[in-house]
Amino acid sequence: MGLVDNVSTILQDSEEPFDDTFPPEEAYRDDDLGYWAEGQDESERLPDDEFYGDDIATPGHTELETHREMREFARLITWDLPLLGSLTKSFTPPTLNQPLRFRYTTYLGEDHPAANKVTVEFNPNDLPDLTYEQRATLIKLCGPRYNPEKEVVKISCEMFDTQLQNKRWLLDTTNALVKEAREGQDSFADIPFDFRHHKPKPVYKFPNKWILTEERKAELTAKRKQSDEAEQARREGNKLIDGAALVRKHHAATPALPLSDRNGNPLTIEEPVADLVMAELSPLNNYRGRRRFKRNT
Repeated sequence: MGLVDNVSTILQDSEEPFDDTFPPEEAYRDDDLGYWAEGQDESERLPDDEFYGDDIATPGHTELETHREMREFARLITWDLPLLGSLTKSFTPPTLNQPLRFRYTTYLGEDHPAANKVTVEFNPNDLPDLTYEQRATLIKLCGPRYNPEKEVVKISCEMFDTQLQNKRWLLDTTNALVKEAREGQDSFADIPFDFRHHKPKPVYKFPNKWILTEERKAELTAKRKQSDEAEQARREGNKLIDGAALVRKHHAATPALPLSDRNGNPLTIEEPVADLVMAELSPLNNYRGRRRFKRNT
């Protein structure tokens, strides 16, 4: 008896229907439950393990996991990084027969929707077998994708799902533009160049007056010295405003107000108000301005 006949015999002898024995996924899946089974009944949940005080807390395990990850990268740096030296390749600059420059974007460790984008750049003057009129026609056909400042045509594509498809589209588009510039019936010779799409960025030069020469350094040093001497003269002549002295003077001229508690008993303050205010204003003093009261008996 083969395996298929054996399975058929077992299913026929079974008292329960096949659909009840192996229900479909929709039968036991509850879409109302969240990712963490938020809507599940407490009685249906598995009991948590008993904690006997023989393990560390969750933050401790997180720190251990971070330490393991750092050790893993350290091992990769020590053992695998030297092996990459055998895979190095010397840089070979592109030749004149390779006028197209393709640029890709790679996001390491993640899938990004912009990773499929491919950009091609080329200079119309680098394309072979093109006359001056044909290059002018090509520039007019490219329109706003031509940068007159850098003399570069830039075209990008991200319509397809893979980089190879986007690169293939760019190659076909570039070939079509070159073919139209060479063999097209209309050369657009009567249409002038339109570079209004390009907004040149101004390049500012550093002013010569701002360059610190030896004479300028001596002049600035003399001004700073003169300012320091004037400040010292005002300090010695008591012409600087002392905020602490003004607060004490105002406090001495203001009569003290009587203080009392909830029951009407008079209270006195051990420390002057001016000292408390200056203690609050001083950044080097840790005094918090707590007033100590005592009852007069």
